[in-house]
Order: sequence, then structure tokens, then C-alpha cells
Amino acid sequence: MPPADNARFLVQASKLRSQQARERAEDAIKASARRSERPTVVGIAHAAQVSRSWLYTQTDLISAINQLRQRDPAPRRNGRHSASDASLQRRLETTLERNRQLRGEVAELTQRLEIAHGEIRRLRILLAGQPSAPPKSQ
Repeated sequence: MPPADNARFLVQASKLRSQQARERAEDAIKASARRSERPTVVGIAHAAQVSRSWLYTQTDLISAINQLRQRDPAPRRNGRHSASDASLQRRLETTLERNRQLRGEVAELTQRLEIAHGEIRRLRILLAGQPSAPPKSQ
């Protein structure tokens, strides 16, 4: 008896998974449109729990995403604005000055550590050169 041909069940399961993924992607696009968001492929793929590569193979869904992106204006900033060039320059100068101060502190601490190691070495040499104390007699 030949082995059972289960290929039709595998094909059927694959079609079902693909259909479910497509429905999830369509729902994610609709939800994004309802929220007046500016959708991205990454965001839709994440919301629909599908891979970006799969989503890119669905040209009609990509077209729908692109249409929503063109329809909606770019998102507005909520009270936070980009820093001005002058502000960034001041921050950079402040950071560079702090960096110089820290380098100076590191150099000073390195010198102190070298002196301390030298003193420890000198004391070890002095102690090594001294005769040991005679044993105590009882």
C-alpha cells in the first residue's frame, strides 16, 4: 500500500495561514487609518504579526499603506522642537570643556597613584633589607 498523500492538507493549511495573515494586515491598515496615524511597513507588520518581507510581496497592501502615508500630513511635534545650531554648539563646547577637566583629573590621579606605588616599593625594599627580629626566648 503506498503512503497516504497528505499534500492537499498541507496546501490547505498554507492557504489558511496566508489568508489569516492577510486579514490581520488589512485590519492593521484599517486601524491605522482610523487612528489617523502615518503608517509604516514596519508598524503594520508588527501590528499584524507578519514579516516585513511577506508584507512587501503583497503589492496591494503596500499600495494601501503608501496611500495612507500620502494622505496624512507628516506628524507634528508635540511641544518639543529640534535644538538650534547655537544650542547644539553650546552643548558641544560644554561637553568638550568637561572632557578636558576629566582628562586633567585622570592625569593627576595617575600621578598620585604612581607616587603611591613608588612609596610602597621603597618601603618593601627597606623592610626586606632589615634583619629579622631575633626569636623570643622563653
